[in-house]
Amino acid sequence: MAALPGIEPVNRESTATVIARQLREAIMNGVLSPGTQLGETDLAARFQVSRGPLREAMQHLVSEGLLRSERHRGLFVIDLEPTDVYDIYLARTAVERTALLRVLRGGDREEVATALEQAVAEMAAAAGDDDPSALSTADLRFHEALIEASGSKRLIRMARTLLIETRMCLTLLQSTYQRVEERVDEHTRIIEALRAGDEVTALGLLDAHMEDAISRLVPGTSLHNGGPPAKA
Repeated sequence: MAALPGIEPVNRESTATVIARQLREAIMNGVLSPGTQLGETDLAARFQVSRGPLREAMQHLVSEGLLRSERHRGLFVIDLEPTDVYDIYLARTAVERTALLRVLRGGDREEVATALEQAVAEMAAAAGDDDPSALSTADLRFHEALIEASGSKRLIRMARTLLIETRMCLTLLQSTYQRVEERVDEHTRIIEALRAGDEVTALGLLDAHMEDAISRLVPGTSLHNGGPPAKA
């Protein structure tokens, strides 16, 4: 194979990639809460790296929309306003409806249903253990598995940041359920419709699942009403 100028073999992840992944997970899991300012000096010491790869990693997260830059102040974990939460679920609905349609119309429904059942079983186990963090992780794994089953690289890529932002919402969401089993039941009904190949029911249940979440997170808001008013 002919050499290409400026392109060399990559043997391992770059330091910046590793740092970005760890920061992304810390944001997703709430270790770095919304609004937290990220200090370069402190983080460089914690990661035991120079500021170069740290800055590169943080710029990755700025481009993903997980950090925001404020002039003369620095970088902060994003705050999710009601309009942001609405937009996240609106975009997720579009992505997941498309993924579900691809599975229903051309995928191995039984194989996908089995994978989704594993995520639901993990949700039920986490609920039984009263482990909210594990419950949220399993919840997201269900939706991630559905999108992956679509086989669409672009849907998977679009969903990646959306699901991280969703994870930031789930702590608030789980406090709105009187019975944690409600979340398990919602996902189980989607699986049943998918396995049966019932397109209308499966899509309706997915829409209802998203609609229920947004109405709990932003009371009085519907995915069909244009969302909450933007801040002046």
